[in-house]
Amino acid sequence: MDRSLEHELVNRGHVACPGCGAVLAMRYVLNVLGPKTILVLPACCWSVITNRHPNSAMKIPVFHTAFETAACTAAGVRAALEIKGVQDVNVLAWAGDGGTFDIGLQALSGAAERNDDIIYVCYDNEAYMNTGIQRSSATPFGAWTTTTPEASYKERPKKDIMAIMAAHNIPYAATASVAFPEDLMEKTARAKQLRGMRFLHILCPCPTGWKCASDLTVKLARDAVNSKSFPLYEIFDGVRYKLSYKPGEQLSIAEYIKPQRRFAHLKPVEVEAIQQQTDERWKRLMHTVSSWPA
Repeated sequence: MDRSLEHELVNRGHVACPGCGAVLAMRYVLNVLGPKTILVLPACCWSVITNRHPNSAMKIPVFHTAFETAACTAAGVRAALEIKGVQDVNVLAWAGDGGTFDIGLQALSGAAERNDDIIYVCYDNEAYMNTGIQRSSATPFGAWTTTTPEASYKERPKKDIMAIMAAHNIPYAATASVAFPEDLMEKTARAKQLRGMRFLHILCPCPTGWKCASDLTVKLARDAVNSKSFPLYEIFDGVRYKLSYKPGEQLSIAEYIKPQRRFAHLKPVEVEAIQQQTDERWKRLMHTVSSWPA
């Protein structure tokens, strides 16, 4: 695996916002998959980041498709390659949380049930950032968005997309973070070696939507993991769980969300509720992980 990032497949001159975590994720993933990759993009931040035709920030073929169709379009690309007898090209569906957790969930479920031979990446910035920071089902409890303003913040927890993917018994699913690039690239390499449906869920902070400074992207991505808000783990065949990283001294939720003004309206009792939810989810994950040998 080339970890030097000397062979970049994302050109300079893209139009991402300063501090965009999704650009880091794309660079790391493509560094592993290499130039023999076809990228399928639904409507999302990345469909804009690539720039407008005839210009492109990508050095690989890009198939732009409708918001809800990333997974089924990627499956169609794979089928076309198989008809042509092409076996050495990766098909990468790349969608945000809106196009994965919500609008694209039906197509994603269908591709997973069929075990289509694609790699599906959800770059999760926890809202519909490209269209104005609206709430998605990946938005965490208590967060401000333009559709869940301070007086009516989101009152439901983040959807557990990994549990949904595990329920399909696909060969491989994993969480990753742009703050842990070695872990992210190793998981991408593992996905590349397998066949069938492979799913990567990557946390990608968005300074614009998270209301934070643009130089805090990597710190917040790291703090999400160390606060146990976004655990790093793998699921094999839908049943075998493996923890990738266990934080030493747990960072409190209060410290994790402090730089994010999307949570500035919360009272201490509400922050404590998030802490309790986080601790309970971690306990459930540890119970599942412990049921399988290392």
